[in-house]
Amino acid sequence: MVKIMTGGCQCRRVRYSVRIDSDEAYLCHCAMCRHATGGASIAFVSVVLDGVAWQGEPAWYRSSPIAERPFCAACGTPLGFRFAENAERMDLTLGSFDDPHGFRPVHNYATESILPAWQDTSHLPGLRSDENASVVDRWMKSVGKLPE
Repeated sequence: MVKIMTGGCQCRRVRYSVRIDSDEAYLCHCAMCRHATGGASIAFVSVVLDGVAWQGEPAWYRSSPIAERPFCAACGTPLGFRFAENAERMDLTLGSFDDPHGFRPVHNYATESILPAWQDTSHLPGLRSDENASVVDRWMKSVGKLPE
């Protein structure tokens, strides 16, 4: 399964196309990824580094002595992770893909740092965005429709 997929940041200033050779993704639970993304964990898709083509170059920051992370300097969207030296692959954030539905989680990484209460939330009640009257009202007044 080799295909080209696209993605990018929230404001669309930074875009990418990438060669995907697998439908596998994983969750990283390390404290550095939690701090970098603001989440309880982050879902990543591992890709071949030379298979990524950027349209609108991301900003990069050295997040540790061994790694760096691309992000959009305009909107702040975290876009991935790569080792700073001798990297052949990098990880792209699952949420930055235009259509992440085809990926499937295959493992957890940095399990020593898992936040147990956030590992399985399937038992919690759910609320759709279009059921939140305040949010619907704000979108309708602002742009006349709900976001996709």
